[in-house]
Amino acid sequence: MSLDLSVLAGEAVYLVAFGLLALGIFALIAHGNLMKKVIGLTIFQTAVILFFVATSAKWQATLPIVPEAGAAGPAAGYMNPLPHALMLTAIVVMVATLGVALALLVRLHRRYGSFEEDDLLDRVE
Repeated sequence: MSLDLSVLAGEAVYLVAFGLLALGIFALIAHGNLMKKVIGLTIFQTAVILFFVATSAKWQATLPIVPEAGAAGPAAGYMNPLPHALMLTAIVVMVATLGVALALLVRLHRRYGSFEEDDLLDRVE
């Protein structure tokens, strides 16, 4: 009985995605520093995008561009571009979320001088 490593290589992208997902959730939950929470949120969003693109990938498929009318092959040989287009939209939302979060953090730091949740709660009250 031999171990086929090609099966594990195909699943490695899922392990990376779940590892990043766990790292992002850990950063969101375990840290009291708001900057670390924003970084954890960005890692979490990146993991979701990676997982979605990995599950929508079709190996040995081509782009759905038909050079001549009637020259198209079976539909199973083409990739669906919709999931990739949706993930481009998700990337734009991720960048916008990151920008707003960083702008809020700059304002909080200017006003209260800290990123720590405990310090901010004490100073706000």
